[in-house]
Amino acid sequence: MATRPALWLGPVLLVSLWGISAPSSLLRRLGEHIQWFQESSGLGLDLDMGLGAVTLPKVGWLVQPLDPFNASNRRSFLQRYWVNDQHWAGQDGPVFLHLGGEGSLGPGSVMRGHLATLAPAWGALVISLEHRFYGLSIPAGGLDMAQLRFLSSRHALADVASARLALSRLFNVSSSSPWICFGGSYAGSLAAWARLKFPHLIFASVASSAPVRAVLDFSEYNDVVSRSLMSTAIGGSLECREAVSAAFAEVERRLRAGGAAQAALQVELGACGSLGLEEDQAELLGALQALVGGAVQYDGQAGTPLSVRQLCGLLLGGGGNGSHPTPYRGLRRAVQIVMHSLGQRCLSFSRAETVAQLRATEPQVSSVGDRQWLYQTCTEFGFYVTCEDAKCPFSQLPALPSQLDLCEKVFGLSASSVAQAVAQTNSYYGGQTPRATQVLFVNGDTDPWHVLSVTQALGPSESALLIPSASHCLDMAPERPSDSSSLRLGRQNIFQQLQTWLRLAKESQVRVGV
Repeated sequence: MATRPALWLGPVLLVSLWGISAPSSLLRRLGEHIQWFQESSGLGLDLDMGLGAVTLPKVGWLVQPLDPFNASNRRSFLQRYWVNDQHWAGQDGPVFLHLGGEGSLGPGSVMRGHLATLAPAWGALVISLEHRFYGLSIPAGGLDMAQLRFLSSRHALADVASARLALSRLFNVSSSSPWICFGGSYAGSLAAWARLKFPHLIFASVASSAPVRAVLDFSEYNDVVSRSLMSTAIGGSLECREAVSAAFAEVERRLRAGGAAQAALQVELGACGSLGLEEDQAELLGALQALVGGAVQYDGQAGTPLSVRQLCGLLLGGGGNGSHPTPYRGLRRAVQIVMHSLGQRCLSFSRAETVAQLRATEPQVSSVGDRQWLYQTCTEFGFYVTCEDAKCPFSQLPALPSQLDLCEKVFGLSASSVAQAVAQTNSYYGGQTPRATQVLFVNGDTDPWHVLSVTQALGPSESALLIPSASHCLDMAPERPSDSSSLRLGRQNIFQQLQTWLRLAKESQVRVGV
Protein backbone atom coordinates (compact mmCIF):
# COMPACT_ATOMS: atom_id res chain seq x y z
CA MET A 1 0.00 0.00 0.00
CA ALA A 2 1.32 3.45 -0.87
CA THR A 3 0.87 6.48 1.37
CA ARG A 4 -0.47 9.79 0.21
CA PRO A 5 -1.98 12.79 2.04
CA ALA A 6 -5.71 12.46 2.59
CA LEU A 7 -8.14 15.16 1.48
CA TRP A 8 -11.22 14.32 3.51
CA LEU A 9 -13.80 15.96 1.31
CA GLY A 10 -11.95 15.55 -1.97
CA PRO A 11 -12.89 17.79 -4.88
CA VAL A 12 -16.62 17.35 -4.39
CA LEU A 13 -16.88 20.45 -2.18
CA LEU A 14 -15.42 22.51 -5.01
CA VAL A 15 -18.09 21.45 -7.50
CA SER A 16 -19.98 24.70 -7.02
CA LEU A 17 -17.03 26.74 -8.25
CA TRP A 18 -17.71 25.57 -11.80
CA GLY A 19 -20.27 27.17 -14.07
CA ILE A 20 -23.09 25.05 -15.50
CA SER A 21 -21.94 24.83 -19.10
CA ALA A 22 -23.64 21.81 -20.67
CA PRO A 23 -26.84 19.80 -20.03
CA SER A 24 -25.06 16.63 -18.94
CA SER A 25 -22.73 18.70 -16.79
CA LEU A 26 -25.68 20.15 -14.88
CA LEU A 27 -27.01 16.67 -14.12
CA ARG A 28 -23.55 15.56 -12.99
CA ARG A 29 -23.24 18.53 -10.66
CA LEU A 30 -26.65 17.83 -9.20
CA GLY A 31 -25.58 14.25 -8.57
CA GLU A 32 -22.29 15.27 -6.96
CA HIS A 33 -24.07 17.87 -4.81
CA ILE A 34 -26.60 15.31 -3.56
CA GLN A 35 -23.91 12.68 -2.97
CA TRP A 36 -21.82 15.11 -0.93
CA PHE A 37 -24.86 16.24 1.06
CA GLN A 38 -25.89 12.67 1.90
CA GLU A 39 -22.41 11.36 2.65
CA SER A 40 -21.37 14.31 4.82
CA SER A 41 -24.61 14.49 6.83
CA GLY A 42 -23.98 12.97 10.24
CA LEU A 43 -20.26 12.48 9.61
CA GLY A 44 -19.19 15.61 11.45
CA LEU A 45 -18.06 17.06 8.12
CA ASP A 46 -20.28 20.11 8.35
CA LEU A 47 -18.37 23.18 7.25
CA ASP A 48 -19.23 25.08 10.41
CA MET A 49 -18.32 22.22 12.72
CA GLY A 50 -15.09 20.94 11.26
CA LEU A 51 -14.36 17.22 11.42
CA GLY A 52 -16.15 16.74 14.71
CA ALA A 53 -15.68 13.93 17.17
CA VAL A 54 -16.89 11.05 15.04
CA THR A 55 -14.78 8.03 14.19
CA LEU A 56 -13.50 8.59 10.68
CA PRO A 57 -12.63 5.81 8.26
CA LYS A 58 -9.14 4.99 7.11
CA VAL A 59 -7.90 6.08 3.69
CA GLY A 60 -5.36 4.10 1.70
CA TRP A 61 -3.71 3.97 -1.70
CA LEU A 62 -3.07 0.98 -3.92
CA VAL A 63 -0.35 0.92 -6.55
CA GLN A 64 -2.18 -0.24 -9.67
CA PRO A 65 -0.82 -0.92 -13.18
CA LEU A 66 -1.85 1.80 -15.61
CA ASP A 67 -2.21 -0.84 -18.34
CA PRO A 68 -3.30 -4.11 -16.70
CA PHE A 69 -3.53 -5.78 -20.11
CA ASN A 70 0.13 -5.24 -21.05
CA ALA A 71 2.69 -6.65 -18.62
CA SER A 72 5.54 -4.90 -20.44
CA ASN A 73 4.08 -1.50 -19.54
CA ARG A 74 5.52 -0.80 -16.09
CA ARG A 75 3.69 2.49 -15.47
CA SER A 76 1.43 2.64 -12.43
CA PHE A 77 -0.91 4.99 -10.58
CA LEU A 78 -2.22 5.37 -7.04
CA GLN A 79 -5.83 4.36 -6.50
CA ARG A 80 -7.61 5.67 -3.43
CA TYR A 81 -9.78 3.52 -1.19
CA TRP A 82 -11.62 4.00 2.11
CA VAL A 83 -12.10 1.43 4.89
CA ASN A 84 -14.67 1.17 7.67
CA ASP A 85 -13.74 -1.71 9.98
CA GLN A 86 -15.89 -0.63 12.93
CA HIS A 87 -18.24 -3.61 12.59
CA TRP A 88 -15.85 -6.15 11.12
CA ALA A 89 -16.15 -9.52 12.79
CA GLY A 90 -12.62 -10.46 11.79
CA GLN A 91 -10.90 -12.26 8.95
CA ASP A 92 -13.79 -14.68 8.38
CA GLY A 93 -16.39 -11.93 8.04
CA PRO A 94 -17.77 -10.84 4.67
CA VAL A 95 -16.41 -7.85 2.75
CA PHE A 96 -18.77 -5.27 1.23
CA LEU A 97 -16.95 -3.56 -1.64
CA HIS A 98 -18.50 -0.25 -2.72
CA LEU A 99 -17.35 0.61 -6.24
CA GLY A 100 -16.86 4.22 -7.29
CA GLY A 101 -18.10 5.58 -10.59
CA GLU A 102 -17.56 8.75 -12.58
CA GLY A 103 -16.68 11.00 -9.66
CA SER A 104 -14.83 11.39 -6.39
CA LEU A 105 -15.36 9.10 -3.39
CA GLY A 106 -15.16 10.50 0.11
CA PRO A 107 -15.26 8.96 3.61
CA GLY A 108 -19.04 8.92 3.56
CA SER A 109 -18.88 6.17 0.95
CA VAL A 110 -18.15 3.67 3.73
CA MET A 111 -19.80 5.45 6.67
CA ARG A 112 -23.19 6.56 5.34
CA GLY A 113 -25.99 5.12 3.27
CA HIS A 114 -27.76 1.78 3.18
CA LEU A 115 -24.53 -0.16 2.68
CA ALA A 116 -23.07 1.12 5.96
CA THR A 117 -26.38 0.35 7.67
CA LEU A 118 -26.19 -3.28 6.48
CA ALA A 119 -22.64 -3.91 7.72
CA PRO A 120 -23.31 -4.44 11.47
CA ALA A 121 -25.82 -7.25 10.87
CA TRP A 122 -23.12 -9.48 9.36
CA GLY A 123 -19.95 -8.04 10.87
CA ALA A 124 -18.83 -6.86 7.42
CA LEU A 125 -15.69 -5.01 6.49
CA VAL A 126 -16.72 -2.08 4.28
CA ILE A 127 -14.31 -0.84 1.60
CA SER A 128 -14.89 1.67 -1.19
CA LEU A 129 -12.68 1.91 -4.27
CA GLU A 130 -12.39 5.11 -6.28
CA HIS A 131 -12.54 4.72 -10.08
CA ARG A 132 -9.32 5.31 -12.01
CA PHE A 133 -9.07 8.81 -13.55
CA TYR A 134 -11.63 10.30 -11.12
CA GLY A 135 -11.37 12.08 -7.78
CA LEU A 136 -7.78 11.78 -6.54
CA SER A 137 -7.08 8.55 -8.43
CA ILE A 138 -5.86 10.31 -11.57
CA PRO A 139 -2.63 8.93 -13.07
CA ALA A 140 0.29 11.31 -13.55
CA GLY A 141 0.67 12.66 -17.06
CA GLY A 142 -2.54 14.56 -17.64
CA LEU A 143 -5.70 13.72 -19.54
CA ASP A 144 -4.62 13.74 -23.17
CA MET A 145 -5.70 11.02 -25.59
CA ALA A 146 -2.54 8.98 -24.98
CA GLN A 147 -3.52 8.78 -21.30
CA LEU A 148 -7.27 8.37 -21.73
CA ARG A 149 -6.81 5.15 -23.69
CA PHE A 150 -6.28 3.61 -20.24
CA LEU A 151 -9.75 4.76 -19.12
CA SER A 152 -12.60 2.31 -19.69
CA SER A 153 -14.96 0.06 -17.79
CA ARG A 154 -12.69 -2.88 -18.67
CA HIS A 155 -9.71 -1.15 -17.07
CA ALA A 156 -11.88 -0.34 -14.04
CA LEU A 157 -12.90 -3.98 -13.68
CA ALA A 158 -9.27 -5.06 -13.86
CA ASP A 159 -8.63 -2.63 -11.00
CA VAL A 160 -11.44 -4.26 -9.01
CA ALA A 161 -9.90 -7.71 -9.46
CA SER A 162 -6.43 -6.46 -8.56
CA ALA A 163 -7.73 -4.52 -5.53
CA ARG A 164 -9.75 -7.53 -4.35
CA LEU A 165 -6.56 -9.62 -4.19
CA ALA A 166 -4.34 -6.88 -2.73
CA LEU A 167 -6.83 -5.84 -0.04
CA SER A 168 -7.40 -9.46 0.96
CA ARG A 169 -3.69 -9.77 1.70
CA LEU A 170 -3.46 -6.35 3.34
CA PHE A 171 -6.30 -6.98 5.79
CA ASN A 172 -5.66 -10.71 6.15
CA VAL A 173 -9.14 -11.58 4.92
CA SER A 174 -9.84 -15.30 4.87
CA SER A 175 -9.86 -16.90 1.43
CA SER A 176 -13.34 -18.22 2.22
CA SER A 177 -14.81 -14.79 3.08
CA PRO A 178 -17.38 -13.71 0.51
CA TRP A 179 -16.81 -10.38 -1.27
CA ILE A 180 -20.04 -8.64 -2.29
CA CYS A 181 -19.94 -5.67 -4.65
CA PHE A 182 -22.25 -2.67 -4.40
CA GLY A 183 -22.57 0.23 -6.79
CA GLY A 184 -25.02 2.79 -8.10
CA SER A 185 -25.57 4.16 -11.62
CA TYR A 186 -22.49 3.49 -13.80
CA ALA A 187 -20.83 1.95 -10.74
CA GLY A 188 -23.89 -0.29 -10.42
CA SER A 189 -23.14 -1.61 -13.90
CA LEU A 190 -19.54 -2.17 -12.80
CA ALA A 191 -20.78 -4.14 -9.76
CA ALA A 192 -22.86 -6.42 -12.00
CA TRP A 193 -20.05 -6.78 -14.53
CA ALA A 194 -17.50 -7.56 -11.79
CA ARG A 195 -19.57 -10.59 -10.82
CA LEU A 196 -20.07 -11.45 -14.51
CA LYS A 197 -16.37 -11.33 -15.39
CA PHE A 198 -14.80 -12.40 -12.06
CA PRO A 199 -17.20 -14.87 -10.37
CA HIS A 200 -14.24 -16.54 -8.63
CA LEU A 201 -13.40 -13.24 -6.88
CA ILE A 202 -16.79 -11.60 -6.37
CA PHE A 203 -19.39 -13.79 -4.66
CA ALA A 204 -22.42 -11.58 -5.42
CA SER A 205 -23.39 -8.04 -6.38
CA VAL A 206 -26.11 -5.49 -5.70
CA ALA A 207 -26.44 -3.23 -8.75
CA SER A 208 -28.53 -0.13 -8.08
CA SER A 209 -29.90 1.96 -10.97
CA ALA A 210 -27.38 0.27 -13.25
CA PRO A 211 -27.70 1.24 -16.96
CA VAL A 212 -26.23 -1.99 -18.31
CA ARG A 213 -27.52 -1.34 -21.83
CA ALA A 214 -25.45 1.24 -23.68
CA VAL A 215 -27.44 3.36 -26.12
CA LEU A 216 -26.49 6.11 -28.54
CA ASP A 217 -29.78 8.03 -28.65
CA PHE A 218 -31.26 7.95 -25.15
CA SER A 219 -34.68 9.41 -26.02
CA GLU A 220 -36.24 7.02 -23.49
CA TYR A 221 -34.86 9.22 -20.71
CA ASN A 222 -37.34 11.98 -21.48
CA ASP A 223 -40.13 9.44 -21.99
CA VAL A 224 -39.77 8.53 -18.32
CA VAL A 225 -39.40 12.19 -17.31
CA SER A 226 -42.69 12.93 -19.09
CA ARG A 227 -44.48 10.03 -17.34
CA SER A 228 -43.03 10.95 -13.95
CA LEU A 229 -44.19 14.57 -14.28
CA MET A 230 -47.72 13.16 -14.55
CA SER A 231 -47.35 10.75 -11.60
CA THR A 232 -49.65 11.81 -8.77
CA ALA A 233 -47.73 9.53 -6.38
CA ILE A 234 -44.80 11.98 -6.41
CA GLY A 235 -46.75 15.21 -6.82
CA GLY A 236 -47.03 15.30 -10.60
CA SER A 237 -50.11 15.74 -12.79
CA LEU A 238 -51.14 16.08 -16.41
CA GLU A 239 -51.39 19.82 -15.77
CA CYS A 240 -47.78 19.88 -14.58
CA ARG A 241 -46.53 18.16 -17.71
CA GLU A 242 -48.52 20.61 -19.84
CA ALA A 243 -47.07 23.50 -17.84
CA VAL A 244 -43.55 22.25 -18.61
CA SER A 245 -44.39 22.21 -22.32
CA ALA A 246 -45.84 25.72 -22.07
CA ALA A 247 -42.77 27.06 -20.26
CA PHE A 248 -40.40 25.62 -22.88
CA ALA A 249 -42.59 26.92 -25.69
CA GLU A 250 -42.34 30.42 -24.20
CA VAL A 251 -38.54 30.16 -23.94
CA GLU A 252 -38.34 29.09 -27.58
CA ARG A 253 -40.70 31.88 -28.64
CA ARG A 254 -38.46 34.47 -27.02
CA LEU A 255 -35.33 32.96 -28.55
CA ARG A 256 -36.90 33.09 -32.03
CA ALA A 257 -38.18 36.63 -31.54
CA GLY A 258 -34.69 37.93 -30.83
CA GLY A 259 -34.15 41.58 -29.94
CA ALA A 260 -35.77 42.82 -26.76
CA ALA A 261 -37.56 39.51 -26.05
CA GLN A 262 -34.28 37.60 -26.21
CA ALA A 263 -32.49 40.20 -24.10
CA ALA A 264 -35.22 39.98 -21.45
CA LEU A 265 -34.93 36.19 -21.45
CA GLN A 266 -31.18 36.48 -20.87
CA VAL A 267 -31.74 38.70 -17.83
CA GLU A 268 -34.67 36.74 -16.40
CA LEU A 269 -32.87 33.39 -16.55
CA GLY A 270 -29.67 34.83 -15.09
CA ALA A 271 -27.63 33.99 -18.16
CA CYS A 272 -23.86 34.53 -18.03
CA GLY A 273 -23.66 35.70 -21.66
CA SER A 274 -25.63 36.62 -24.75
CA LEU A 275 -28.00 34.29 -26.58
CA GLY A 276 -27.18 35.38 -30.11
CA LEU A 277 -25.67 32.12 -31.38
CA GLU A 278 -27.95 29.21 -32.27
CA GLU A 279 -25.53 26.74 -30.71
CA ASP A 280 -25.73 28.63 -27.41
CA GLN A 281 -29.52 28.69 -27.59
CA ALA A 282 -29.50 24.89 -27.97
CA GLU A 283 -27.19 24.62 -24.93
CA LEU A 284 -29.58 26.78 -22.91
CA LEU A 285 -32.57 24.64 -23.86
CA GLY A 286 -30.56 21.52 -22.98
CA ALA A 287 -29.60 22.97 -19.60
CA LEU A 288 -33.26 23.72 -18.84
CA GLN A 289 -34.20 20.18 -19.86
CA ALA A 290 -31.53 18.85 -17.50
CA LEU A 291 -32.93 20.98 -14.69
CA VAL A 292 -36.39 19.42 -15.09
CA GLY A 293 -34.91 15.97 -15.70
CA GLY A 294 -32.81 16.35 -12.55
CA ALA A 295 -35.92 17.08 -10.47
CA VAL A 296 -37.29 13.74 -11.67
CA GLN A 297 -34.03 11.76 -11.52
CA TYR A 298 -33.30 12.81 -7.93
CA ASP A 299 -36.88 13.24 -6.75
CA GLY A 300 -37.34 13.19 -3.00
CA GLN A 301 -33.67 12.75 -2.11
CA ALA A 302 -31.92 14.56 0.72
CA GLY A 303 -29.96 17.44 -0.76
CA THR A 304 -31.90 17.75 -4.01
CA PRO A 305 -32.78 21.38 -4.80
CA LEU A 306 -36.21 20.56 -6.27
CA SER A 307 -38.55 17.58 -6.05
CA VAL A 308 -41.21 16.91 -8.69
CA ARG A 309 -43.85 18.14 -6.25
CA GLN A 310 -41.96 21.40 -5.68
CA LEU A 311 -41.25 21.90 -9.39
CA CYS A 312 -44.90 21.36 -10.30
CA GLY A 313 -45.91 23.78 -7.57
CA LEU A 314 -43.72 26.46 -9.10
CA LEU A 315 -44.89 25.82 -12.65
CA LEU A 316 -48.58 25.76 -11.76
CA GLY A 317 -48.73 28.39 -9.06
CA GLY A 318 -45.63 30.52 -9.21
CA GLY A 319 -46.78 33.09 -11.71
CA GLY A 320 -48.67 35.84 -10.00
CA ASN A 321 -50.29 38.67 -11.96
CA GLY A 322 -47.30 39.71 -14.08
CA SER A 323 -47.22 39.91 -17.83
CA HIS A 324 -45.36 36.62 -18.26
CA PRO A 325 -47.10 33.25 -18.56
CA THR A 326 -47.29 31.48 -15.22
CA PRO A 327 -45.35 28.31 -16.24
CA TYR A 328 -42.50 30.43 -17.60
CA ARG A 329 -42.29 32.40 -14.35
CA GLY A 330 -42.25 29.11 -12.46
CA LEU A 331 -39.41 27.83 -14.63
CA ARG A 332 -37.47 31.03 -13.94
CA ARG A 333 -37.89 30.47 -10.21
CA ALA A 334 -36.78 26.85 -10.56
CA VAL A 335 -33.60 28.00 -12.31
CA GLN A 336 -32.88 30.42 -9.47
CA ILE A 337 -33.35 27.72 -6.82
CA VAL A 338 -31.05 25.22 -8.55
CA MET A 339 -28.39 27.84 -9.27
CA HIS A 340 -28.42 28.93 -5.64
CA SER A 341 -28.13 25.32 -4.41
CA LEU A 342 -25.11 24.71 -6.66
CA GLY A 343 -23.50 28.04 -5.75
CA GLN A 344 -23.82 29.54 -9.23
CA ARG A 345 -23.78 33.27 -9.89
CA CYS A 346 -25.22 32.87 -13.39
CA LEU A 347 -26.35 30.21 -15.85
CA SER A 348 -23.59 29.41 -18.34
CA PHE A 349 -24.44 27.81 -21.68
CA SER A 350 -21.66 28.89 -24.04
CA ARG A 351 -20.94 26.07 -26.47
CA ALA A 352 -17.47 27.47 -27.16
CA GLU A 353 -16.74 27.59 -23.43
CA THR A 354 -17.97 24.02 -23.02
CA VAL A 355 -15.67 22.78 -25.78
CA ALA A 356 -12.70 24.73 -24.39
CA GLN A 357 -13.21 23.30 -20.89
CA LEU A 358 -13.56 19.75 -22.20
CA ARG A 359 -10.40 20.09 -24.28
CA ALA A 360 -8.30 20.99 -21.23
CA THR A 361 -5.94 18.08 -20.52
CA GLU A 362 -4.61 19.22 -17.16
CA PRO A 363 -6.59 17.76 -14.23
CA GLN A 364 -8.31 20.54 -12.28
CA VAL A 365 -8.68 20.33 -8.51
CA SER A 366 -12.27 21.56 -8.91
CA SER A 367 -13.11 19.16 -11.72
CA VAL A 368 -15.70 16.44 -11.27
CA GLY A 369 -14.40 14.54 -14.28
CA ASP A 370 -16.36 16.03 -17.16
CA ARG A 371 -13.65 15.37 -19.75
CA GLN A 372 -13.15 11.81 -18.54
CA TRP A 373 -16.85 10.97 -18.52
CA LEU A 374 -17.39 12.49 -21.96
CA TYR A 375 -14.56 10.27 -23.18
CA GLN A 376 -16.27 7.20 -21.76
CA THR A 377 -19.59 8.13 -23.37
CA CYS A 378 -17.80 8.62 -26.71
CA THR A 379 -15.86 5.34 -26.49
CA GLU A 380 -18.27 3.03 -24.64
CA PHE A 381 -21.75 4.13 -23.68
CA GLY A 382 -23.38 6.97 -25.62
CA PHE A 383 -26.21 7.89 -23.20
CA TYR A 384 -26.99 11.08 -25.16
CA VAL A 385 -30.36 12.36 -23.96
CA THR A 386 -32.55 13.67 -26.79
CA CYS A 387 -36.05 15.06 -27.18
CA GLU A 388 -36.87 14.38 -30.82
CA ASP A 389 -40.11 12.49 -30.19
CA ALA A 390 -43.32 14.51 -30.62
CA LYS A 391 -44.47 13.39 -27.15
CA CYS A 392 -41.44 14.92 -25.46
CA PRO A 393 -42.48 17.95 -23.38
CA PHE A 394 -39.29 19.91 -24.02
CA SER A 395 -37.60 21.53 -26.99
CA GLN A 396 -36.21 19.25 -29.70
CA LEU A 397 -32.84 20.95 -29.20
CA PRO A 398 -30.10 20.00 -28.64
CA ALA A 399 -30.39 17.16 -31.14
CA LEU A 400 -28.22 14.05 -31.28
CA PRO A 401 -25.82 15.39 -33.97
CA SER A 402 -24.81 18.33 -31.78
CA GLN A 403 -24.06 15.97 -28.90
CA LEU A 404 -22.01 13.65 -31.10
CA ASP A 405 -20.21 16.71 -32.41
CA LEU A 406 -18.60 17.07 -28.95
CA CYS A 407 -16.88 13.70 -29.45
CA GLU A 408 -15.48 15.01 -32.74
CA LYS A 409 -14.49 18.46 -31.48
CA VAL A 410 -12.96 17.29 -28.18
CA PHE A 411 -11.46 13.90 -29.08
CA GLY A 412 -11.54 13.68 -32.88
CA LEU A 413 -13.93 10.71 -32.72
CA SER A 414 -16.48 10.34 -35.51
CA ALA A 415 -20.18 9.68 -34.98
CA SER A 416 -19.80 6.28 -36.64
CA SER A 417 -16.99 5.30 -34.26
CA VAL A 418 -19.17 6.24 -31.27
CA ALA A 419 -22.05 4.14 -32.60
CA GLN A 420 -19.67 1.22 -33.14
CA ALA A 421 -18.28 1.57 -29.60
CA VAL A 422 -21.80 1.44 -28.10
CA ALA A 423 -22.54 -1.75 -30.03
CA GLN A 424 -19.27 -3.32 -28.88
CA THR A 425 -20.05 -2.51 -25.25
CA ASN A 426 -23.40 -4.31 -25.44
CA SER A 427 -21.78 -7.24 -27.20
CA TYR A 428 -19.07 -7.54 -24.55
CA TYR A 429 -21.31 -7.28 -21.46
CA GLY A 430 -24.62 -8.57 -22.81
CA GLY A 431 -26.71 -5.41 -22.49
CA GLN A 432 -29.89 -6.06 -20.51
CA THR A 433 -29.31 -9.82 -20.50
CA PRO A 434 -25.82 -10.06 -18.96
CA ARG A 435 -26.37 -13.61 -17.64
CA ALA A 436 -24.50 -12.95 -14.41
CA THR A 437 -25.53 -15.13 -11.48
CA GLN A 438 -26.01 -13.90 -7.90
CA VAL A 439 -26.72 -10.32 -8.94
CA LEU A 440 -29.62 -8.26 -7.62
CA PHE A 441 -30.63 -5.34 -9.86
CA VAL A 442 -32.42 -2.60 -7.92
CA ASN A 443 -34.27 0.25 -9.65
CA GLY A 444 -36.93 2.86 -9.04
CA ASP A 445 -39.64 3.40 -11.62
CA THR A 446 -39.39 7.20 -11.33
CA ASP A 447 -35.73 7.09 -12.36
CA PRO A 448 -35.25 7.71 -16.12
CA TRP A 449 -32.25 5.34 -16.13
CA HIS A 450 -34.26 2.28 -15.11
CA VAL A 451 -35.20 1.62 -18.75
CA LEU A 452 -31.55 0.73 -19.46
CA SER A 453 -31.29 -1.64 -16.48
CA VAL A 454 -32.69 -5.06 -15.60
CA THR A 455 -36.14 -4.65 -14.07
CA GLN A 456 -37.42 -8.24 -14.28
CA ALA A 457 -35.72 -11.37 -12.99
CA LEU A 458 -33.73 -13.15 -15.70
CA GLY A 459 -33.48 -16.38 -13.74
CA PRO A 460 -33.47 -17.81 -10.21
CA SER A 461 -30.06 -16.29 -9.42
CA GLU A 462 -30.38 -13.07 -11.45
CA SER A 463 -32.97 -11.13 -9.49
CA ALA A 464 -34.56 -7.74 -10.03
CA LEU A 465 -36.36 -5.32 -7.75
CA LEU A 466 -38.35 -2.36 -9.10
CA ILE A 467 -39.35 0.05 -6.33
CA PRO A 468 -42.47 2.13 -7.03
CA SER A 469 -42.01 5.92 -7.01
CA ALA A 470 -38.29 5.65 -6.22
CA SER A 471 -35.68 7.81 -7.92
CA HIS A 472 -32.07 7.25 -9.00
CA CYS A 473 -30.07 5.11 -6.50
CA LEU A 474 -32.54 6.02 -3.76
CA ASP A 475 -32.15 2.59 -2.14
CA MET A 476 -28.48 3.43 -1.44
CA ALA A 477 -29.25 6.70 0.34
CA PRO A 478 -29.21 7.06 4.15
CA GLU A 479 -32.49 5.99 5.72
CA ARG A 480 -34.90 8.78 6.69
CA PRO A 481 -38.16 8.87 8.68
CA SER A 482 -39.91 10.19 5.57
CA ASP A 483 -38.97 7.14 3.46
CA SER A 484 -41.97 5.60 1.71
CA SER A 485 -43.29 2.18 2.64
CA SER A 486 -42.28 0.88 -0.81
CA LEU A 487 -38.69 2.04 -0.28
CA ARG A 488 -38.60 0.44 3.17
CA LEU A 489 -39.91 -2.81 1.70
CA GLY A 490 -37.33 -2.61 -1.08
CA ARG A 491 -34.51 -2.30 1.44
CA GLN A 492 -35.94 -5.28 3.36
CA ASN A 493 -35.79 -7.28 0.13
CA ILE A 494 -32.14 -6.31 -0.35
CA PHE A 495 -31.43 -7.42 3.24
CA GLN A 496 -33.15 -10.76 2.64
CA GLN A 497 -31.20 -11.32 -0.58
CA LEU A 498 -27.94 -10.67 1.25
CA GLN A 499 -29.08 -13.07 3.96
CA THR A 500 -29.64 -15.78 1.34
CA TRP A 501 -26.26 -15.18 -0.33
CA LEU A 502 -24.32 -15.18 2.93
CA ARG A 503 -26.06 -18.38 4.01
CA LEU A 504 -24.96 -19.94 0.71
CA ALA A 505 -21.42 -18.75 1.33
CA LYS A 506 -21.44 -20.28 4.81
CA GLU A 507 -22.79 -23.58 3.46
CA SER A 508 -20.09 -23.72 0.79
CA GLN A 509 -17.45 -23.14 3.46
CA VAL A 510 -18.81 -26.11 5.41
CA ARG A 511 -18.83 -28.32 2.31
CA VAL A 512 -15.18 -27.64 1.56
CA GLY A 513 -14.24 -28.06 5.21
CA VAL A 514 -13.13 -24.50 5.88
